[in-house]
Amino acid sequence: MGPAVTPWPRLRALLAPRWLTHSIRNKLLAMALLPLLVVLPLLVGALVIWGNAAYDRLLITKVRSDLAVARGYFEQVLAEVGSGTQAVAASQALYQSLHSRDLPAVQSLLMRERHRLGFDFFNLYALDGRLITAGWLPKAEPPAQLHAPASGPAAIHARVSTDHASLARLEPAELLALAPHLAPRIHIPLIATRSAVPTTRSVEDRALVMLATTPVRGADGSIVALLRGGVLLNQNLPFIDHINRIVYPEGSLPFGSHGTATLFMDDVRITTNVRLFRDERAIGTRVSHAVREAVLSRGETWLDRAFVVNDWYVSAYEPLVDAGGERVGMLYVGYLEQPFRYVKYGMLALIVGIFVLVMILAALFSLRWARSIFRPVEQMNQTMQRVEDGDTGARVGAVSARDEIGALAGHLDELLDVIDEKTRALQRWAEELDAKVIERTRELAQSNASLQQAQAQLVKSEKLAAIGQLTASVAHEINNPIAVIQGNLDLMRETLGPQAAPVQAELRLLDQQVERMRLIVTQLLQYARPTEYAGYVEAVDVNQVLENSLVLVAHLLTRTHIEVQRDLRATVRTGINRQELQQVVINLMINAIQVMPEGGTLRLRTRDREDSKTGVLLEISDTGPGLSERVKERLFRPFFTTKNDGNGLGLWISVGLVERYGGSIEGLNRRELGEDSPGATFRVWLLTEPQAPQEGPTGPMEARRA
Repeated sequence: MGPAVTPWPRLRALLAPRWLTHSIRNKLLAMALLPLLVVLPLLVGALVIWGNAAYDRLLITKVRSDLAVARGYFEQVLAEVGSGTQAVAASQALYQSLHSRDLPAVQSLLMRERHRLGFDFFNLYALDGRLITAGWLPKAEPPAQLHAPASGPAAIHARVSTDHASLARLEPAELLALAPHLAPRIHIPLIATRSAVPTTRSVEDRALVMLATTPVRGADGSIVALLRGGVLLNQNLPFIDHINRIVYPEGSLPFGSHGTATLFMDDVRITTNVRLFRDERAIGTRVSHAVREAVLSRGETWLDRAFVVNDWYVSAYEPLVDAGGERVGMLYVGYLEQPFRYVKYGMLALIVGIFVLVMILAALFSLRWARSIFRPVEQMNQTMQRVEDGDTGARVGAVSARDEIGALAGHLDELLDVIDEKTRALQRWAEELDAKVIERTRELAQSNASLQQAQAQLVKSEKLAAIGQLTASVAHEINNPIAVIQGNLDLMRETLGPQAAPVQAELRLLDQQVERMRLIVTQLLQYARPTEYAGYVEAVDVNQVLENSLVLVAHLLTRTHIEVQRDLRATVRTGINRQELQQVVINLMINAIQVMPEGGTLRLRTRDREDSKTGVLLEISDTGPGLSERVKERLFRPFFTTKNDGNGLGLWISVGLVERYGGSIEGLNRRELGEDSPGATFRVWLLTEPQAPQEGPTGPMEARRA
């Protein structure tokens, strides 16, 4: 047998081929290009994969929060259906009308309350299921002649009455027994939809209703009748449009995307703002099979991409259940994915392009620098070869390199010239060099600790400087387009002259938005260079802010008979941002004006604080209906409002602005303050020196929250 062949030489030949091991030129080129051709592409690939996944997670997180907002509003409306029905059932007017057997008055009351609460029907039943009267009937029709069957869907018994509203999926006959006038809204033709579960049905005529049933009690507490109220969700366009405005207010989605909201009964869209065509809503289309299985069959919440009617959306679906826990529909919110997808691809392409450009430039510089190394080395190698061949006059000559390799080439020539004479000099130089190295090593060892500390401090300082420079640079770059916008606005006014009068309101709006952007830039610069922008919080004259705010709400005061009373006695100034304080004051003034549609008195008072804090107490009072206990309990919660056209965010934002500077807001009835007049008073407690809210109580707000 022959000798064993080891695999190591073959492995070494694969890792270090002959062309690489026998040429310093090839080694340098490989060392220069290997990181660029291997490491950088791997880094780019990892960054692209991570960035794509992170971007998708951000989109899903956004739509999850949107679904939470929509669900909160849906549950709030459902609770209001129950509380509104209960309030009407317990009203003195209904009791008196029933006690006097005045059915026309009962019908008029139910009709009035139905319009006020925004219900689709209000029905009053006897305990045997007979319909006494309804709020949807025309006044010309005698209510006493209407009777519902004592059994079947329209019959109501005391054992099923409840004070809480719930969802109910009703058959056509059941809805018609409750409210025949709603028949046109439940007839929804089904539209063939891609990826939906096949069906033989052509029309959806069932109804999804928010339903509440409340007993009406007599003087002795016994149940004398049952009141049923409800809201039909089929083709309820104002309801779904309001959800969409809350979740996706105008301008909340960047890059031209838009948000949508939908209510499903089973898998059919019964009300939506998703468009089938330009002006036609996609009512009657159906959800895809995958979403139906996940949400309706398994009861899961869908948070992913989904094809909605005719495009891809970042979507969130959540099941809706009735009082028995059965899944009867779905709540959906989502926004168009295409603009975000284009932005993502653009960002990834930009990153890849930057890396490719960096790779090309680095490769060019690396090749040039490698050439400056191997050229002198090749010349020295050729010179030594010639000397070995007997050419004693061979010399390296002049080289272009001025670094260590160039010096080495010069030393080689000197050695070849005076090799014998310089031998001892070289030995002496070597000894001196060794001594210097030892001395330098000892000095470096002594200063090593201080160098490490200085290096750590330098790194920290560089990081902080980079953060500040980046923030200031961003703010500076934003200032440039702001200046261009403002300049062009001024040029438009000057050029148009009197012809700009029809668009003065729009121009003023643009000025306000430009000023708002300037404020954001100022805050950025305050973060970057806080010592240069310490004037953002200033000493504000509260009395002057009130006077300026009255000018801004003057157009609202002219529409009503409201008298303004001023009692401005504050002498100290408060430390706060002037625009944010004016925003709070205007919001409180508008609320006071809106609760006095028939006129009244708007009183403005300021006083120096008399508690342990130095500051100002500002009061805005009205002569409206005042604050009920239920309203006071929820007054400063987000999305709570007593107005049909409000979004319930004004007081919540105002509290946040005031508490930012250590202040507080409280709402009280005027009688709680010892006054005889009706109405409410909002008290704003401010500090002369602003402080964080957690530094201590700043006024009665702490007691109210406790």
